[in-house]
Amino acid sequence: MLRRVLAVDGQSMFYAQQKLGWFFDPRRLMELARQEGEVELGSAFWYSGLKEPNDQRPFRDALTSLGYTVRTRPLRDLGGEGESRHYARANLDVEVAIDLLTVAHRCEEVWLLSGSKDLDRLVEVLRAKGLTIIVFSTEGMVARELRNAADRFVDLASLLPQLAKADSPTPGLLRRPSISPSHV
Repeated sequence: MLRRVLAVDGQSMFYAQQKLGWFFDPRRLMELARQEGEVELGSAFWYSGLKEPNDQRPFRDALTSLGYTVRTRPLRDLGGEGESRHYARANLDVEVAIDLLTVAHRCEEVWLLSGSKDLDRLVEVLRAKGLTIIVFSTEGMVARELRNAADRFVDLASLLPQLAKADSPTPGLLRRPSISPSHV
């Protein structure tokens, strides 16, 4: 039986899904992770930055009820003064690394939904421990270093039929052929 772990970088995935024009359903993601033959989903983590402590509370509660371990950190405002561009970052890469290194001894495969270049070294270390790492993101939203460090890359655009929320708009011209879970 293949033991798999799922790690979702919520902020990275939010922007990737905005680019795609549709949002994935966390329940369907969990189902897809369990769907392939004899798979045991040992752990599922979701990482999210928060503006305020109660931010996204219903969504986080729903994730927890689905079986995700939800990790949060406050967003920090980074940027310049006046007309300069401002952006916020929670920087949950340390939490991702700690969680995945903690469960590495009891899994063979990690599905990492992120595009962060900061995770490339973690992926190299996990692979050196014998784990297979599959990175899920979308073209233009994944660092080349992360993609190259992984065993495989899966473009989320190819998983629209399997993952899209029922109420997500389906971009007709952007729809790409799906891949079966056995090819993931």
